[in-house]
Amino acid sequence: MGGWTAGDIPDLRGRRVVVTGANSGIGYHTALQLARHGASVVLACRSAERGQAALERMRTAAPQAEIVLAALDLADLASVRDFASRHGESPLDILVNNAGVMAIPRRSTADGFEMQFGTNHLGHFALTGLLLPALRAAASPRVVTVTSAFAWTGSIAFDDLQGERRYRKWNAYSQAKLANLVFAKELDRRVPEVTSVAAHPGYAATNLQQTGPRMQGSTLMEKATGLGNAVMAQSAAAGALPSLYAATAPDVSGGACYGPRLLQYRGSPTKVATPRQADDPALGKRLWEVSETLTGVTYAGAAT
Repeated sequence: MGGWTAGDIPDLRGRRVVVTGANSGIGYHTALQLARHGASVVLACRSAERGQAALERMRTAAPQAEIVLAALDLADLASVRDFASRHGESPLDILVNNAGVMAIPRRSTADGFEMQFGTNHLGHFALTGLLLPALRAAASPRVVTVTSAFAWTGSIAFDDLQGERRYRKWNAYSQAKLANLVFAKELDRRVPEVTSVAAHPGYAATNLQQTGPRMQGSTLMEKATGLGNAVMAQSAAAGALPSLYAATAPDVSGGACYGPRLLQYRGSPTKVATPRQADDPALGKRLWEVSETLTGVTYAGAAT
């Protein structure tokens, strides 16, 4: 099948990039390809051990690439602030908000947020806001926020954002992924000097699908999801293509979402449809204001 591939990524020499969750899956392949095409890439990873292993693999695959490892735990706002203080001084050309957790038993972040909403959305909201001066200092900055097709089934429960009254792991995941999409669109409205887009991988084989069953001790479900990945999913490298397209293609439109061409399931990347509610300015405004309140991060100079 024809279409856009990683070989179409332009020369990125002189560009600085941050990719969250770059130690595995979609994030690993996103970071690797950006580095292969000349970008200076920061691997923002929670686990030092897994991050170091990913760094060594990348350096083997791309010996001439400029890659560094940095600690970032999106489930801890103190870690987010520390990362931004260390990596927010130089111009930042591309930020890929990729890291996330999927359909896990209810857990809380260091700041008391429900883990999926806190990590997938609030951590990235805070990180982007804290890195905004570095993004504005770049010539043509982009922010890519990775969402999911599960955003189509999501709703944002403002009366129970943290799932304290009722928690269903897949509902929480869908809420977080819808929040990623709404945030990407609202950021493009509020900060027009930064091109903000969303991307999603379709059905790609990563370790995300097996983490939830593993945390619940469900060996059977873990094996079943592993089998599904092997039989039906596209590779993580293919799943990274929408993120790479959103980060580098010259014809990307701010506020749009990019995903696989074939039913948003697999295939080469293209601009894809999104749920109607994701474009609702009232929803974007409310989520933005709630996120500011919860994280304590405001975007200086952003439109309202």
